[in-house]
Amino acid sequence: MTAPVTGREVWSGLATGIGSWPGTDAREAAAVVVGELTDLPHLVELPARGLGADSIGRTSALLVDMYLDTSTTGYRLVSRRGAVAARARDLLTQDLDALEEAWERAGLDSARPVKVQSAGPLTLAAHVELATGRRVLTDHGAVRDLAESLAEGLSRHAAEITRRLGVRVVAQLDEPSLPDVLAGTLKGRTVLETVPAVPEPEALDVLDTTIRGSGLSVAVHCCASTLPADLLRRSAADAVAFDVGRVRRADLDALGELFDSGTVPVLGLVPATAPASTGWRDHAAPAVDLIDRLGFPRKVLRTVAVSPVCGLASASADQARAALRTVRDVTAAFTEEPDTL
Repeated sequence: MTAPVTGREVWSGLATGIGSWPGTDAREAAAVVVGELTDLPHLVELPARGLGADSIGRTSALLVDMYLDTSTTGYRLVSRRGAVAARARDLLTQDLDALEEAWERAGLDSARPVKVQSAGPLTLAAHVELATGRRVLTDHGAVRDLAESLAEGLSRHAAEITRRLGVRVVAQLDEPSLPDVLAGTLKGRTVLETVPAVPEPEALDVLDTTIRGSGLSVAVHCCASTLPADLLRRSAADAVAFDVGRVRRADLDALGELFDSGTVPVLGLVPATAPASTGWRDHAAPAVDLIDRLGFPRKVLRTVAVSPVCGLASASADQARAALRTVRDVTAAFTEEPDTL
């Protein structure tokens, strides 16, 4: 009898996308992603559709018993579902329908997982306002409520996809604001408001509340110029996604510990607008260099996952498709011949 795949193993050695995609056609986007990413296809995000389709607005469709609407400065918590929340939910439903249709047309089975994406609880709390206009991040109780609501929403979201496709679902939490949250560098909405730094233990607890509460295997994605690798290694995440091109000398020790811990690195290697003439070897080179600098044998590359550097919404449709193909080629090389790179 074959042993079940563990949370970390489900990410290892796979090619995937980060989430966003150019254009507004959900069916076309789903067909491309399902066709190109045979390892770990994802539910596509189309931010060009506008309000409710961006990262924060889309995540509002997942929240349970918490609702977002717009204010003059961004998204704000409100007491009841309004037009913005309804639009976000409608768009998400369209995306699910498109994924189901693409899955059936491709004749795929339930052996491969599907990835969904959401803003992480700390980034969400950093960019959503309370009724007073202050960032949610300034209210510890509201942050906890948001983290718990998101966890339950992700669990329900995954259950719906499993019901439709019969597949295992994994999740990616996008935390681009995590370094600012930890450093206390977020600006207040007014000159009188301050947003203090969130201590690492508290931030870790909030993140783990969502991860553990979702019941899913989770990767945390942070494409900021500073990667809090040590905190993410200590979190309940099974994988950590980051832009290899932004790794600094100061990050190496923490990244080495992350690799050594068994947490799966999801290496962002392919830019959204990479020239078509650039071969996969050029995109693989930074990962090989990183492994060498960390002092690991290159066979470690068999266990990493590979992705574009970040979302592909800024690319053309042709560039986005080419990026996924390159990600797939790099992953194949890492799996089959890492020692010869």
